[in-house]
Amino acid sequence: MPAIAQIRPQVRTLFVGQPESIACASTPEVTCAKCHLREHCLSGDVPAEDLARVENIVDVRRRVKRGEPLFTAGDEFRCVYAIRSGFFKTSLVDSEGREQVTGFFMRGEFLGMDGLGRGRFESSAIALEDSDVCAMPYSLIEELGRDVPSLQRRLHSVLAREITRGHGIMLLLGSMCAEERLAAFLGDLSRRFLHRGFSGSSFVLRMTRVEIGSYLGLTLETVSRLLSAFQKRGLIKVQQKEISIVDIRGLERVLARGD
Repeated sequence: MPAIAQIRPQVRTLFVGQPESIACASTPEVTCAKCHLREHCLSGDVPAEDLARVENIVDVRRRVKRGEPLFTAGDEFRCVYAIRSGFFKTSLVDSEGREQVTGFFMRGEFLGMDGLGRGRFESSAIALEDSDVCAMPYSLIEELGRDVPSLQRRLHSVLAREITRGHGIMLLLGSMCAEERLAAFLGDLSRRFLHRGFSGSSFVLRMTRVEIGSYLGLTLETVSRLLSAFQKRGLIKVQQKEISIVDIRGLERVLARGD
């Protein structure tokens, strides 16, 4: 496919001059067909006969060390990123240097969709632990999507999830009290971990309490107080950054009634 051959060399030039820790590396050994996260990725619904073509989407794999950016607000949008391992936060920084966390993302999820509108990333994505991502040039996704309808449908599904996530954040911040916000946050993390084959009842928070507060519109003191209150009520157990959900139904009742 000549057009694909023309695109791929261009993609490798995107990261020239970046720090070694986040430089691209060719990954011929990583294929969509063999990836254990395929069901969560763009190739998840692609039939076997089209999979060989779709595997061309993943051009490079990047390692991003903890605390380093995958991309920053204002960077030119060229790639969508699938998280193979690790954890990221997305955030905005205002003119006075204050950070607003806009989301947390784990393996099997996508980063960079906010760049579709203006051709530049609206937020920054920072690794909360050493992470690996697959870089997928959007121009290549569009090109293959015209020939592989299942890929195009999958992309639309991912975009729909992003819209739904945005609406969820608006609901979270606009109509829920502090207890409901934290209960919703913990319940959402539990479901996402469980969906990816991890324990949904015991997990480590990769983000700080300050970052949780920024995301939920709460102060550090409020987040700490509510975690302690939930523990006293037997809803969760907290040991440093490890959270064990003892009573998921109880958390759901908090979310439903503001109990």
